[in-house]
Amino acid sequence: MNGERGTGIGGQGSGGGKWSSQTGPRVRFLELHLREDAEPVATAIRRVIDRGWFILGPECEAFERELADTFGASHAIGVGNGTDALALILKALGIGPGDDVITSPLSATFSALAIQMAGARPVFADIDAERLTLAPDAVDAAISPNTAAILPVHLYGQPADTTLLKAIADRHRLALVEDCCQAHLATCEGVPVGTLAHAGAFSFYPTKNLGALGDGGAIITNDAALAARLRRLRNGGQTDRYRHVEPGVNSRLDELQAAVLRARLPFLRSWTARRRALASRYRSRLTASAVTTPPELDPGHVYHLFPVRSHARDELQRHLAQQGVETLIHYPVPITRQLAMAGERPADCPIADEVCDQILSLPLHPGLTEEDVEFVAEAVVAFAHQWSA
Repeated sequence: MNGERGTGIGGQGSGGGKWSSQTGPRVRFLELHLREDAEPVATAIRRVIDRGWFILGPECEAFERELADTFGASHAIGVGNGTDALALILKALGIGPGDDVITSPLSATFSALAIQMAGARPVFADIDAERLTLAPDAVDAAISPNTAAILPVHLYGQPADTTLLKAIADRHRLALVEDCCQAHLATCEGVPVGTLAHAGAFSFYPTKNLGALGDGGAIITNDAALAARLRRLRNGGQTDRYRHVEPGVNSRLDELQAAVLRARLPFLRSWTARRRALASRYRSRLTASAVTTPPELDPGHVYHLFPVRSHARDELQRHLAQQGVETLIHYPVPITRQLAMAGERPADCPIADEVCDQILSLPLHPGLTEEDVEFVAEAVVAFAHQWSA
């Protein structure tokens, strides 16, 4: 998962005109204004307001059907956010106090916080140095008698090696839960993420490939019984109004956000194709630079972010800022070194530590132009020449 709280992202897109530090970045990291989806979104919002039904109504039901069909699953359940989606899946699977869940140290900390929300203990296995997602051999070594589940994160839009992780989970009779919050429409060896596991969690935080105009999340699964329990748990454990059969939470995707997401969902495939084209352009331009671009190890990559690695990451970021290019770091601190995790006695994850010291995310979003990518790439290459001189 990833959030952009406090980063100041958004604003108008980049493009022509002379840049100055007084007018803001020439190439913004992300642009959140509506574009071709503006009219459908406005129509959807008006429809909800005119109907006067705002929680668990026809918009959420329709969005769940449409999302399940788009993402290749039998069932979708709308919830309040991606963190709740992960926690609810674990709870619905009976995972809680006394259980360990193996996950990645390289992600937004919300991935591990969701495990704690379920009452379980996050256990961290190191990442693969190229894919930057959970390393299957490290997961295998981390399994103990207390392990109840494996929770891979499909990071930056690149799917984790779910095929191998599922084989490990099956061999040890463990649950497999996919964090798909950065991987809308991604596939692993042709299989949609979230469908190889018991369930997959998605976030619709505004910066995601499919974003709401606020918080939102969803769960997909092919298990009808699990879907039914998740629908109860998100709504206080109710089977019907005021009849609570088990302890649940209040985490429901509201009608306004569901309507917005319905309006934007038809654009997701073209937005994904645009991200892939821009990423390909970056890759072709950065081959001779001093930065390393993590390889695309599965054609199902959807490029939620475009990270590069540099041994001079901080200097590179300052150089790009001086050139008018806005960048962010995903993530500067591995989850294992977060104070919130100190009580979990996390294992050392040296590869994740190294990556967090080197990683830098370049601008990548559907509103970016080819000229923007060329400008950013030229700035990176220029830094490489200066650094090596």
